[in-house]
Amino acid sequence: MNQIISDLFTNKTNLVDDTKKQIIKAYKEDNRPWVVGYSGGKDSTVVVQLVFEALCEIPIEELHKKIYVISSDTLVETPLIINSINQTLRRIQDAALKRGLPIETHKVKPTVQNSFWVNLIGKGYPSPNQTFRWCTDRLKIDPANQFITEKVSDFGEVIMVLGVREDESISRGNSIRSHTVEGKLFMRHTTLSNAYVYAPIRQFTLDDVWNYLLNSPSPWGDDNYELHKLYQDSSSGECPLVVDKSIKESAGSCGNSRFGCWVCTVVSEDKALTGFIQSGHDWMKPLLDFRNWLTSIRDDRTKRMKYRMNGQIYFRDVKIIEKEGIEYVFIPKKSSRPKQEIELSKYDIISKEDLATYIEKNNIDLSAPEDQSLLVTYEEESLDGQSITKYAQLGMGPYTMETRNEILTRLLAVQKTVIHPHDPYYELISEEELKAIRQIWFKNGVWEDTVADTYYKVMKETLDWDTDDRPLFDRDQISDLELLCDQYKVDIKVLKKLISMEKDFSGFKFRRGINEEIAKVLKQDYLHL
Repeated sequence: MNQIISDLFTNKTNLVDDTKKQIIKAYKEDNRPWVVGYSGGKDSTVVVQLVFEALCEIPIEELHKKIYVISSDTLVETPLIINSINQTLRRIQDAALKRGLPIETHKVKPTVQNSFWVNLIGKGYPSPNQTFRWCTDRLKIDPANQFITEKVSDFGEVIMVLGVREDESISRGNSIRSHTVEGKLFMRHTTLSNAYVYAPIRQFTLDDVWNYLLNSPSPWGDDNYELHKLYQDSSSGECPLVVDKSIKESAGSCGNSRFGCWVCTVVSEDKALTGFIQSGHDWMKPLLDFRNWLTSIRDDRTKRMKYRMNGQIYFRDVKIIEKEGIEYVFIPKKSSRPKQEIELSKYDIISKEDLATYIEKNNIDLSAPEDQSLLVTYEEESLDGQSITKYAQLGMGPYTMETRNEILTRLLAVQKTVIHPHDPYYELISEEELKAIRQIWFKNGVWEDTVADTYYKVMKETLDWDTDDRPLFDRDQISDLELLCDQYKVDIKVLKKLISMEKDFSGFKFRRGINEEIAKVLKQDYLHL
């Protein structure tokens, strides 16, 4: 028995030694710099630690190229983690400088315009789900790729070093193998030209990962046992640094993970936050409550406009079922929304051709926070040539302005309540994001200074708002304009957008592009039903 255990340990030791030898060989192979992805999780920690240890075994005079360790801060990271990542990056940098290693650490972030809250609250994007995961590109892939692109422009080519393993999942294993060229260490990056991928721990199992971490002290002074405890506390895995849009689906969602975003709505239950709270971190409960509420409103028709951001109208077919002689509209379960069966008689039913007349007659605002209980019918030919009557609902678009302000109000209330035990300056939404949201709302015709008013109402203080973005008209003038629009049957939202557009272009000698912008506003579907 002792011999078996000894053999197993020897095999694991050989795996680590062989991997470090491979890393040394790969490093010496050419002059292309490396960009190592670090998420703070177990797999990326193994990769950075192995690379660090491998460089220590190379003579100083042969350390001929830079290694950049980058970490992605989505600005909505699980709060217990981001401080830890910042501290680790500093420790790696300090340890590298002391040992003369050519390692630089960097943290990449989305631009303010691409941040989660600016997209969700400012532009009204519905919270992400499995079929509309707009967050991954904007928050993780684009910032990392921007950094890589800059290095490509400086050096011609770069190598991405990632902590991906074949046994993480079937889809991840298949993805790695499909991009592998036999006999080659580096895989070509599928979306970035002149970038290659190196996966040194691709053959590691989960046991290999923890065996290495718990038996190899961190060279920069971190406690790998503390990392192991955090995994136990969160009852989940990690969210890898994703740099390839073609494999983002195989990377999986981070909503179940310890190293994902605290506000992730891709999954119905956030096991990570729940795990931390159950482990004694009660201060994060308001975050979990907010996240659960945000998930619950995603498919609420009273919270969403009935046309897309570009004004496009679309329809979603609904199924009609009959029970005991009564017809019902069947709405399947989606996310946290339970399935529904609503009597068909409770709906107004009109043909698609009569939709415009119906909306005008009933003075319906498709951007308002009401669900009109409306079904449209149309005819479709079946395979045998018979005409079938189909029923459909108006599809949902971005959150209504009322819902966006409700989300902002609740978020600020949570920010005022939450006290991070290790960061007295912790904030959920930044001042820059609030100002960006304010600008977007102004351009979309919210001329009242709603963001500033909401901030003061919740936080009982004011920010240094940009005076150039103050509302164009006061409330009395807006009221007069609304009455005139009603009198002459002009859509007030369109007029507000056109006036805001004129303000944006005023003062330019050449107003290039204004005609195209005006055309976009005037050609919106809902104006021409």
